[in-house]
Amino acid sequence: MSDLATQVVTSADGTSVEYLIAGRGPHVIVVPGALAVASDLTALARLLAARHTVHVVQRRGRGGSGPQGDRYGIARECEDIEAVRARTGARLIFGHSFGGLVALRAACGNTGFDAVAVYEPGVSADGSIPVDWIDRARREISEGADFESFITFVRGVNPEQSGRVPRWLLRIILRHAIPRAELRQNLALMPQAISEHVEVGRFDGRLADYREIAAATLIMSGKGRDTGRQAVALTRLAGTIPRSETATFRTLDHFAPEKKPGEIADAILRFFAAHARTGTQIGG
Repeated sequence: MSDLATQVVTSADGTSVEYLIAGRGPHVIVVPGALAVASDLTALARLLAARHTVHVVQRRGRGGSGPQGDRYGIARECEDIEAVRARTGARLIFGHSFGGLVALRAACGNTGFDAVAVYEPGVSADGSIPVDWIDRARREISEGADFESFITFVRGVNPEQSGRVPRWLLRIILRHAIPRAELRQNLALMPQAISEHVEVGRFDGRLADYREIAAATLIMSGKGRDTGRQAVALTRLAGTIPRSETATFRTLDHFAPEKKPGEIADAILRFFAAHARTGTQIGG
């Protein structure tokens, strides 16, 4: 567990939302991705805390936050972000993966943010993030086959790479490549990840929505083919947001914000320094 300070705020539907706090300065909200919890971004938070008060949201279904609930969807995630923003006065936000999708949706039509930074956000366009694996994964969860559901997820979301690996081989690779505690967390969060990816699919094809983001926006990505489906989708996303910039880190993978956050933190700090308002903000 992280040793960062903890606060709890109540979202619009009455759900408790926990968030971790570090640092001092202009307030920043940090939104973790699928299969992640707030403490996975502790290292990134500490780097950002050199210049900012950082609030890492414990998204629904994790830690001290409430469950996703029967009415779960992106709207609930955005309400949770707004509750933290209202409490802290944060005008800056960073999101990773699915958390990047949440951050972008929270910024749509919201003048409360001055700058948004995302790393490989879960924005799908024309099926760039597949969701045809969801029914099988949900069935495997219902049968108690959590590890099989995880394999279905890993193969399904990345058909161009891990999707080509036979299931029997992927079973061996995943059990040996992922630390035991991390694998336990991944399996425990599979039900939440499935619900979250339903939302990824539901918002596929809605790139035009992001024209409503008034904040300056930094879209970051790691290594991979520039012609890959998701790389093309993020290029289209950058072309849609009125005030967008892009940055690519050729040596970093999708999980860099959790495991190798140094270069990403530097880029975020520079971007926020250029776009943060000066003046007093509400305390956390």
